[in-house]
Amino acid sequence: MPYQENLTFREILEKTTQTYPDSPAICWGEEFLSYKELFFKANQLACALFKLGIRKGDKVCVWMPNVPEWVICWWGIPMIGAIFVPIDHWYKSVEAEHIANHSDAVCLLVYHNFKTWNFLEILKDVRAESIKHIAVVGGETEAKEVGGITFDHLLKMGDDWETNADYLNQTRQVMPNDTGAILYTSGTTGNPKGVMLSHHQIIKNAYDQGERMEVRAQDRLVVPVPFSHCFGCVMSITMLGSVGGAIAPLIAFNERDVLETIQKYKCTMLHGTPTMFLRELKLFRNGDYKISSLRTGIMAGAHCPEDLMQSVTREMGPNLCITYGLTEASPGITMTSLNDSIKDKVNTVGRTLPDIEAKIVDDQGREVPPGTVGEIICKGYNVMQGYYKAPELTNSVIKNGWLYSGDLGIMDERGYITFKGRKKELVITGGFNVYPPDVERFLREFQKVQDVAIIGVPDEDLGEVVAAVVIPDGIPVSEQEVVDFCYGKIASPKVPRYVYITKGFPLSGRGKVQKYKLVEEVTHLIRQGMLKKVIPTEVKRRQGLG
Repeated sequence: MPYQENLTFREILEKTTQTYPDSPAICWGEEFLSYKELFFKANQLACALFKLGIRKGDKVCVWMPNVPEWVICWWGIPMIGAIFVPIDHWYKSVEAEHIANHSDAVCLLVYHNFKTWNFLEILKDVRAESIKHIAVVGGETEAKEVGGITFDHLLKMGDDWETNADYLNQTRQVMPNDTGAILYTSGTTGNPKGVMLSHHQIIKNAYDQGERMEVRAQDRLVVPVPFSHCFGCVMSITMLGSVGGAIAPLIAFNERDVLETIQKYKCTMLHGTPTMFLRELKLFRNGDYKISSLRTGIMAGAHCPEDLMQSVTREMGPNLCITYGLTEASPGITMTSLNDSIKDKVNTVGRTLPDIEAKIVDDQGREVPPGTVGEIICKGYNVMQGYYKAPELTNSVIKNGWLYSGDLGIMDERGYITFKGRKKELVITGGFNVYPPDVERFLREFQKVQDVAIIGVPDEDLGEVVAAVVIPDGIPVSEQEVVDFCYGKIASPKVPRYVYITKGFPLSGRGKVQKYKLVEEVTHLIRQGMLKKVIPTEVKRRQGLG
């Protein structure tokens, strides 16, 4: 189905439903929700919200893990012009309260308590005066506990959507350039920022990424990434919904569940972060999983290691693509394609998506020649509408229509971009620029290293130096071995001065390594004298140090 410019959430789902009414939209346990059923339920929800007095521009928060109700909310809330505001399911009261209050939400749709997620208990500590309505995915008891109604009851309120003239008229007032969602970026310093994205931005970006992967109605996608992040709601729900494919969401990531889900539904696609793929690959090597149905997928959300990309492709089978972007860019800026060479797939993040411009600039905003490191900036339909209630912050990252990503990269003569890491994570040691992905890529070639994170730590002589945080690959590895593996093979400033061996990295709920926490931890260990500089064995030999 060719993409048509300027469609709303309701229009794209309606077109998909007309074309594939009985095709599964969601695979969940032993049940399949067809597009006809999804479209009906999304309209039920939208009509019910309209009856509650929710109108165009009103914000509705959704606080749930990856469950079918989340998908119904994603398609339904924007149908009346209301704005979808997700809350990450791992958030606690302070974070949930900030988003609910900052977004001026008038309604909260929340999941019942499940395993370690005590949503309703946490909700008791949330103070959000703007919220007038609460609906709970759960029973009457849970709903009354927080002064709300059940989600099922809410849906029933909208049973007459097909004949409700006022509701149908409201849906026709929604325009493609209206804000469809406010997605809050995970704040590593300070509170999260609300990124405003329109119906058109989300739908077109999802569709264009799908086209580069040749996604079709026959595809089934496992979704282990959270729906509350662009990877889940744009690159998964919307991507498959725009062509009539199915999603098989996991309520939370577990590598065993991923492989079993692929096998159960004969899934053709798998999305995930590098860390997720690494854990899936390790389990696949030690198990007996039938996953030959896998055709493609996206590895994104963090820097994608070359060796991991090659191993997943060779052993698990999917012809993976890499997307580079950020929430503020709807989110995709560049992407590799199925036909790209292995070299381009593992060393670059591809070319710009249709109708998007990108260039590399220096600190003064001047474009640099091909092959030169600089900041990645982009321009096009995908640049966010702005940060909600933060015009000054918006103007600090969008200049003359160009979105400044805060990421470093190199563009070659063909337009392919190589990601060089976050600008703020650049390590400047004695005036020499060290790009963490370069050292991480090299160290992953060491057979004793499963994964590594390169950070900069303070140093009296050089300002800062490289530290390597290493996860061993099931084989004991010493700090000395890590340094000796690097010495003489990469430039001296890139060789780690400190090595910290650990069992795992601190990860955000979205699967990203929280490097700022590693910096804090390693710096503390150094200051306490618990972590010492490691001198390469060859240097010690030359200096007669034994």
